[in-house]
Amino acid sequence: MPRTVLVVDDSKLARMVVKSMLAKTRADWRVVEAANAAEAIDQMAADSVDIGLIDFNMPERDGLSLAEEIRAANPDMPMAIISANAQDAILARARELDIAFVEKPVAEEMLNAFLSGAVLKLRRVAK
Repeated sequence: MPRTVLVVDDSKLARMVVKSMLAKTRADWRVVEAANAAEAIDQMAADSVDIGLIDFNMPERDGLSLAEEIRAANPDMPMAIISANAQDAILARARELDIAFVEKPVAEEMLNAFLSGAVLKLRRVAK
């Protein structure tokens, strides 16, 4: 089943890399992009989003803060924080929010592992 993935990153290049990986492995999925938390919230209001891939380090608001807001409105949405900043506090907070962590630079196999788990979670929720 095709899914819609929200990719949130202030780096256009980082969004392009993730989008390219998704195009290779999940060609029937749709990708919507946001450069910051405010754009992400707007995209969530305008689109039906199934999965979130969110950068941690962004101006104005970090990715965990955004993910927490999204989690409150969408408790079952699979999300991953994508960051090179793998500090224990960030990882612990992501776990508390039931959010995966994918380290930058993003490896295709790590992204695919997260996406496979996300699809399984969405199937369980739909039943």
